[in-house]
Order: sequence, then C-alpha cells, then structure tokens
Amino acid sequence: MVSPPQEAMHRIFQHDPGLFSRVSRFLGVDIPAPVKATALPTDLTEANPVERRVDTLLRLETADQGSYLLAVEAQGKKHPDKPASWAYYTAYLWTKYRLPTALLVVCQDHATATWAQQPVSCGPPQLPTLTVQPLVAGPHNMPVITDPEEARADLVLASLAAITHAAEPDVDAILKALSTALRDAPEDVAKPLVEFTAQGLAKRPAKNLWRNLVAVDLSFYKSYLAEEVRDEVRAAVRDEVRNEVRDEVRDEVRDEVRDEVRDEVRDEVRDEVRDEVRDEVRDEVRGEVRDEARAESRAEDILLILEQRGLGISEDVRSRITHCTDPELLRHWLARAVTVPKAEEVFEDA
Repeated sequence: MVSPPQEAMHRIFQHDPGLFSRVSRFLGVDIPAPVKATALPTDLTEANPVERRVDTLLRLETADQGSYLLAVEAQGKKHPDKPASWAYYTAYLWTKYRLPTALLVVCQDHATATWAQQPVSCGPPQLPTLTVQPLVAGPHNMPVITDPEEARADLVLASLAAITHAAEPDVDAILKALSTALRDAPEDVAKPLVEFTAQGLAKRPAKNLWRNLVAVDLSFYKSYLAEEVRDEVRAAVRDEVRNEVRDEVRDEVRDEVRDEVRDEVRDEVRDEVRDEVRDEVRDEVRGEVRDEARAESRAEDILLILEQRGLGISEDVRSRITHCTDPELLRHWLARAVTVPKAEEVFEDA
C-alpha cells in the first residue's frame, strides 16, 4: 500500500510540472523550465504478466531543448530491488517514447537519499552496460525555507521543502513560514498545497503543528485538516463540559440522595428513639404505678388497723391517709396506727 508521504512526494510534481526545473538547481543541474507538460500513463507493464508502475510520469517540453520525460519516484526507505526497477523504467520509457528520460527520486531521510543517489550498473564492473544514477531530492539538498517571503515566492517549492524535511528539526519553522505565506494565496492555490503538505508529514509530530496552523492561519477555507482539528477541539470541549456537567449532576444527585437518606434515617432514628423512649417511659410509669399501688396498699392497711382497733376515723384523717403517696411516711403512719389512742394522733411526729 502506498503511504501518504510517498503520494505527496511525487504527486506534487503532477500538480506543478515546472517544479522540477526549479528543484534542479538544488541538485546541481540546470533544467530549463517547461513550456508545456503532459501527464502520461504510469503503467509500464509489457505484454508479459510482469507489472511495473512508476509513481509519476510527465512529458515536459522546453523552448530550447525539446521534450523529455520525467519519472518521479517517492522512496521511503532503502530497497535492494529498486535500482533494477529504476533501470527498467528508464530503459522502457526511452524505448517506448524515444525521448530522453530523467529519473527523480524524492526522499525524506539522509540515509535513503545517500543510498538512492549512488550509481548502479547492470553489467560487470568492467562492462557497465547500463548505469542508473537518479537525481535525488531530499533533506540533504532541498532548501530550508523559513522566511514567509521566500515561501510566498514559490509556494510549491516551500511545500516540497516541508515534505522532504518532515523528520528534520527545521520542519516547524518551514511549516510556520509556509502557513504564513499561504494566507494571501487564493483558496484554489492554497488547498492542494495544504493537502500535499499534510500527506507528506504523515504521522510525524509535525503533522499536529501543521493541523493547528491550518486551523488558525488558514481558517478561511474548510479542509479536512481544519475539520480534524475542529472535531478534536469539539471532542475535547465536549469531554470537558461533560465532566463539568457530570460533576454538577453528581452533586445534585448526592444532595437528593442525602435528603432521601436523611429522611430514611430520620424515620429509622424516630422509630428507634420512640422504642427507647417507650421503654424508658414504660419503666418509669411501671415504677410510678408500683409506688402508687404500694402507697394505696399501705393506706388501706393503716385504715384497716385503725378500724380494727375501734378508733373513729374522720373524713379528714381518711382523706389525708388515702391521698398520701410517700411510701416512707405511710410506713411511719402504719407503725403508729398500731399504738395511738386516737386516729388523729397517727400524724404526730410525722
């Protein structure tokens, strides 16, 4: 499966075929700018079942040096079979179109770039029948464009610079310059470059910076990058609000439950206290009733003794004895009732 960075590294030349001429000066060659460019089929398959496809194939026409073919390959890492494929591409294209064929390999790391630009011969060392030595664009020779004015002068080159330096420390400064320069560009110019740059950055940390820059600096148009950032921010805000609401609802529910529990506990405690108080009151009342019963019994005993002795009992004496509730006093009267000559004398020395 072709990765987004590989797509961006070669498709940007389809987007702007004149980019190769501008890039060539950084590669140590002088390629005239094309006056016309035609995208050709990338399928290099022959009648046999071996399928071969080049990433991007352009026919470029110049004013002074005629036409030539440009095959662009995006190379993400070293691959021992690639030089043979490149030799096949160039030989096949030269045979099919009878035009000079240039091969440009675009890389994103120094090791792959160094490997890709080494000449490879298909013949013995003493007979280099066909030698392939592609032009290589990568972080080792692509410009580091950190000035917005320089980026504005060639937006496509600045985008390629960001793509080829995607893993380099300078990429943040390049992206900031590019996003600043794209502010003044029409949407139809800015949009594809934003997408190419995003594809080229893939999942590298710089992708997050680019998305943020797009969302802020280039918010005048709706790209999928801006929508991604907005969706992420919306999701983050939603989570934040959700947590806040969750806390509020939790507090509300806690208060409701606390009130419910308080009512339940109040009922439980009321029942417990009622039982405790009932037992206490029952004991108190039982004691009072017992004392009252004892007092009544003693009062009856006093009156009975006085009556048995034949002493006259006035209503005042009877009332005073029957209304007395003091057990000790009644006990004292009971003892006197046995010996006093008159009922009224029961109360003396009381």
